[in-house]
Amino acid sequence: MLPNPLALIAEITHRCPLHCVYCSNPMQLAATQSELSTEEWASVFEQSGKLGMLHAHFTGGEPLARPDLRELIAAAHNARLYTNLITSGIGLSEPRLKTLVDAGLDHIQISFQDSREDSANWIAGAKSHAHKIELARGVRRYKIAFTVNLVVHRQNLDHLEEMIAFIEQLSPERVEIAHTQYYGWALTNRAALMPTQAQLNRAVAIVAEAEKRLAGRIRIDSVVPDYYAKYPKACMGGWGRKLMLINPAGKVLPCHAAEVLPGMSFENVREKSLEWIWRESASFRRFRGEDWMPEPCRSCERRSEDFGGCRCQAFLLARDATATDPACSLAPAHHLVESAVREANSEASVAQPTALSSFVQLQKLTTDLWTYRTNPE
Repeated sequence: MLPNPLALIAEITHRCPLHCVYCSNPMQLAATQSELSTEEWASVFEQSGKLGMLHAHFTGGEPLARPDLRELIAAAHNARLYTNLITSGIGLSEPRLKTLVDAGLDHIQISFQDSREDSANWIAGAKSHAHKIELARGVRRYKIAFTVNLVVHRQNLDHLEEMIAFIEQLSPERVEIAHTQYYGWALTNRAALMPTQAQLNRAVAIVAEAEKRLAGRIRIDSVVPDYYAKYPKACMGGWGRKLMLINPAGKVLPCHAAEVLPGMSFENVREKSLEWIWRESASFRRFRGEDWMPEPCRSCERRSEDFGGCRCQAFLLARDATATDPACSLAPAHHLVESAVREANSEASVAQPTALSSFVQLQKLTTDLWTYRTNPE
């Protein structure tokens, strides 16, 4: 029997004031005019609660770009969902934070690009670091859970120890040290973002020491990046097994990158119920179970742990969504990952990411972010 999904990832907008060089969002973003309305999202949350989901994760883009965020959080709270805001913090003042907490916000997760202001602003493509620090300190005045998300990569990993010490001063309950995942813009910038083996080895030791030192005060979650792991991650807990993601235009996806897969169509909440999509849609059933698996996945003892790895990564690297994830050391196409790792550890590796001016399309979608702050409608 198929269990109910555990959580909803609500991509309520693709608008974002930042232009991070590691952004893994789809290259083709949903336009503002296609976004679900307040009422449509409220229906989604009601359906999610009835379907047995426990969590609603508000993300984007930058979810604060929605002027109706308070109403959306209230709707999710009323549907008995645990509400988590995943944000850069840009667009969030303390008065607005209070309105969100009053509406039922349970948890906030703020991303930091670095501990050093100049570097952080450069990576983010915006002067955001000082505001994030001020916001993080203000969060502690409210009875909500607080996580800091630190995205690490070649450009900042050399001072991970400093970054952990910096984050410790912000007093979160949890720190997520997230190695860059190579989708979207991050894949384009992979050569400049993938750490060397020496960087990774040192980072693993630093995290282990921090976990001991901060035990009982701050929980640290960190995972070795795919390309250096022996086996792939169980992406999203397995395709269509635990989570549903809804993009700003209402498409329901098993993961945020799924639209890169050719020949697949995804249902829209404007046309089908969440329950029907979860149980009956061809898209969610496509890579469930083991029938689709090729060798060596089909006979591998780990097939019920990693489910063959990430379908999107398989397509992006091997051009075949049904292939074993090339990140797996047993995959026939593992040489593609080995080649990328060799490049990252060679003197020929790219030193800097591609210029942020390439984000022209993203910039066009974010121009109204600041408009609503002064003239909300």
